[in-house]
Amino acid sequence: MEGFIHSFESFGTVDGPGIRFVVFMQGCPMRCKYCHNPDTWRFGAGKKYTAADVFKEILKYKSYIKSGGVTVSGGEPLLQAEFITELFRLLKAEGIHTALDTSGVTFDKDNPQSVEKHLSVLRYTDLVLLDIKHIDEDEHKALTGFSNENTLAFARYLSENGKKIWIRHVLVPDITDNDEYLHKLKRFIDGLSTVERVEVLPYHTMGEVKYERLGMQYPLKGVLPPSKERIENARKILKI
Repeated sequence: MEGFIHSFESFGTVDGPGIRFVVFMQGCPMRCKYCHNPDTWRFGAGKKYTAADVFKEILKYKSYIKSGGVTVSGGEPLLQAEFITELFRLLKAEGIHTALDTSGVTFDKDNPQSVEKHLSVLRYTDLVLLDIKHIDEDEHKALTGFSNENTLAFARYLSENGKKIWIRHVLVPDITDNDEYLHKLKRFIDGLSTVERVEVLPYHTMGEVKYERLGMQYPLKGVLPPSKERIENARKILKI
């Protein structure tokens, strides 16, 4: 099984518990205005690897990640669900913790083939880092180009099937940094039974230089990161 990969990080500390080897998959359907990795969008770019080759590379770092594990991120990793299923199957056979960082946008609860494909990955997944971009339907479309229906359905599916979840939410001034939306998101999270943690990720502008390098216009030019007070406010509202 082959997959298109953007890059690796051998000593990740922010993508799940402990020290982790992070695999960044290539390709994403969303066009989030705050995305700081637009170079991961195009599917079929990056470098092609077999799951076995990536597994062998990860094993070189097994002693370093024994207290953590492996996280597959993106792009949107579930665009290449079959590849991740095979990689995670190999990792679990070695007793290595697996985490999936996803928006859940690929999940279609009304399509049995989609449900089965996602379930195949989840059988070998210990933790899902679920990015909820925006809790409001219209605002989510404006921010990402997509409805949040699949994301929220995936969150419910994970909860109903006992899969551990860490919620991730990027705090962007005048877009997601709004008390009404934050309380609405909190109510949604409270309806899930397997959420272990909620991470508020402050918006930053570090990706702006990548847009310039790629000859692209940065969508949020002029938007500043949230203040410490607003970050703490969001963390207080979303605390579980």
